[in-house]
Amino acid sequence: MSSISLYSKITVPQVSIGNVSIGNKNVIALQSMTNTDTNNVEESVAQCIRIFDAGADIVRLTAQGTREAEALKNIKQSLIQKGYTKPLVADIHFNPQAALIAAQYVEKVRINPGNYISSQTKFNWTDKEYADELVKIRENILPLLAVCEKHTTAIRVGVNHGSLSQRIIARYGDTPKGMVESMMEFLRLFAHEGFTNVVCSVKSSNTRTMIYAYRLLMNAMQKENCVYPLHLGLTEAGVDEDGRIKSAVGIGTLLLDGLGDTIRVSLTEAPEHEIPVCKKIVQHADIVFESAKKIIPVPDIRQSLFAYKKYKTHAVAGIGGEHLPIVFSYVSADNADWVVEQSEFICVASNIRIPIVSVENVQSAHLSQPYVLRISEKDIHSLSQTIISEHCIVLFEYTGNVCAGAVHRLYQTLMNIAVMPPVLFSLTYSYEDIEMMQIAAAMDIGGVFIDGFGDGICVQNPHLSAQEEIRISFGILQASRARFTKTEFISCPSCGRTLFNIEEALRRVQQKTAHLKGLKIAVMGCIVNGPGEMADADYGYVGAGRGKVHLYRKQQVVRKNIDEKDAVQALIDIIREYGDWHDEP
Repeated sequence: MSSISLYSKITVPQVSIGNVSIGNKNVIALQSMTNTDTNNVEESVAQCIRIFDAGADIVRLTAQGTREAEALKNIKQSLIQKGYTKPLVADIHFNPQAALIAAQYVEKVRINPGNYISSQTKFNWTDKEYADELVKIRENILPLLAVCEKHTTAIRVGVNHGSLSQRIIARYGDTPKGMVESMMEFLRLFAHEGFTNVVCSVKSSNTRTMIYAYRLLMNAMQKENCVYPLHLGLTEAGVDEDGRIKSAVGIGTLLLDGLGDTIRVSLTEAPEHEIPVCKKIVQHADIVFESAKKIIPVPDIRQSLFAYKKYKTHAVAGIGGEHLPIVFSYVSADNADWVVEQSEFICVASNIRIPIVSVENVQSAHLSQPYVLRISEKDIHSLSQTIISEHCIVLFEYTGNVCAGAVHRLYQTLMNIAVMPPVLFSLTYSYEDIEMMQIAAAMDIGGVFIDGFGDGICVQNPHLSAQEEIRISFGILQASRARFTKTEFISCPSCGRTLFNIEEALRRVQQKTAHLKGLKIAVMGCIVNGPGEMADADYGYVGAGRGKVHLYRKQQVVRKNIDEKDAVQALIDIIREYGDWHDEP
């Protein structure tokens, strides 16, 4: 049984990354990654300073080769001379030799298990062949452990969904379980060698995959008594409101589970823009934890922490059951599914009208026809004395700071009275800072949908129009993968390997394809990380060199070396060719 539960922080051993310590009772460390050419020392130093000045505790730079790894020495020295002594991290790809160099100059190196395994693409592995690969991994990693021991350098093992070895996929699939096993191979090896200065991450651009993988990892580490700090991150979150909501759903849900010791938000924006978002995610987690201390223990009734399992409710008027969750509003709006008026719940498309009643005035006349039972948190304990029929829809209006806990209490009560009506969530906020409101709402209710609760949502804020509230509600449902109502854009934050303006490219792709509801389109900076980290995408636009782009369908490249100026139209042509294109209405 996992020890993961709502609002219960899991304490992990402390790991020092230079003068920043994570784990144990330390505060959550915030970090970002540069997108400069690491060989350009002056530009890299300037960007590190901007990121540190924004409030980062740690900055990561790409070191894809030995030349970039050597440049880290001068970057580190220059920062120290300018009074910046916080730690740097080298991001290593493909070249283990770069890690051996970088580990001498920076406080942490991030490695991918793929750096230390064979590149065989076979799908059938005997037990002996499997064991032989583990021996090779040990031989390949030992030199790095020696350098890191000598220089007190930490290692982050960074497993990414979509870049697992064929050996792992053959046995465990391209799944959260496969991600965790890829990690555990290295942790067992480190434990055998007595190396403990370790941080772990199991990232994905898919919020469900990411959340389940981190939970599985903590469970596996606890079972094997080798627990290490977690670096939380959702890869390729995107840009603007959608990127912030998606990051808050992924990272925030895990923080509220008590997981996570350092976080990075991956936005396709200037790196220093990521830090204020990190701060707000941590700020809201702190508010929730502090509020949770003041209430009775929160029941945790999730059916599964490691895979999606929807709570089954009966369908009423097209709500609940097998229907997708709805978005409703308290103001008449065409883009909402339903509208709440004073005494009626109205379907926008069909004008179906359902009476709204309170716990105090439910009457037998209501029980034979659809009705909406409007409740607040204080009404939950009264539900056991309330007659609820198969025609009931519960409208839960919540204004507190411990949303998931209240939802669990509500569902526990409904299960105890052996009835499972559709449940709609209405959350009200008063933040003038709209970004803070987006993050808070995504953290409060996004994880609830990830864990299979809920049949509808409305977020409210007096500083927003009804249209804005509805857009955010749909955004949270999409980020939690409960309902897709627009194109899903997966885009990396870029790094020193990116040789084009990815923000501009993303905007062009969005402008032409934003109407393709439900399609997943990736815009990635390079072919080093891009193909693997866009595993969830239907189509991909991936940088392949200066001014050149490769175009993908699923995981297969279908056009190579397209001129950047022609790439968006070529992408449209491919989408059309495979039957996924339609003109804007």
